Amino acid sequence: MNNPKKKSDWREKLHEIIYEADTPEGKLFDIILLIAILASILLVMLESIKSFDAKYHQALNISEWIITILFTIEYIFRIITVKKPIKYITSFYGIIDLLSTLPKYISIIFAGTHALVALRALRLLRIFRVLKLARFLGASNQLTMAIKASRAKISVFLYAVLILSIIFGTIMYLVEGEENGFTNIPKSVYWCIVTLTTVGFGDIAPTTPLGQFIAAVIMILGYGIIAVPTGIVSAEYAKSQSDSHKKDSNLESKKHTKIDINSQSCPNCSVEGHKDQAKYCYKCGYLINDA
Repeated sequence: MNNPKKKSDWREKLHEIIYEADTPEGKLFDIILLIAILASILLVMLESIKSFDAKYHQALNISEWIITILFTIEYIFRIITVKKPIKYITSFYGIIDLLSTLPKYISIIFAGTHALVALRALRLLRIFRVLKLARFLGASNQLTMAIKASRAKISVFLYAVLILSIIFGTIMYLVEGEENGFTNIPKSVYWCIVTLTTVGFGDIAPTTPLGQFIAAVIMILGYGIIAVPTGIVSAEYAKSQSDSHKKDSNLESKKHTKIDINSQSCPNCSVEGHKDQAKYCYKCGYLINDA
């Protein structure tokens, strides 16, 4: 007769190792996983070097299959150790885990698609859990909010730059003409954008004195234009940071005790970010710690 408690304990232990990074076993698992991801990406890069691939193709192929099979087993374990598999499968990390596993299998039918295993680089996002860098996500969230808040201003700015590029591009087409490489207005606008952004490919260049003067004006203007979006985002970021400090000060005045957050993942809903010593999931109420 099967012992349901034993089965449950087995799944809970596996869940703890795979989904959490606060235990020695969980941290070791994540570190091994990150090494495997880096190794698989390196293998794809080496395989793209024709001389290297010609010499070690068999070894590279076998190594890729070994890592792919390991990732497949890991993906299956992730599914069977959660209460709601569909939620994990359709989650961000679930989709990334699946996409990092499929390309090698698809390459059996469609040649060349195995290079898509480079998508495994996205799995390196799990390093935030291993190194406990989640606390730095607050800064990235503030930056995201600043960029969103700057959307309208940046859109107006980009629209103005586009208008300038069309105007200057048309002027350069009239000044330089086809004999100097400015064969049409779209190509002249392309040159203006390249010059205005200070990229300067050098495939087209003005030769007349007037054209060179206009090009110099555009290049100098380009340095000023580059600073504008940076200033807009910086201002919004400083504003969001100031608001965040005010909120933190208000919270600190109400409560002085520090609350540590761990990487414990709920087996039921897979949500992370639980407080240390928490017995129940803050989202679904599932018992996550019966100690």
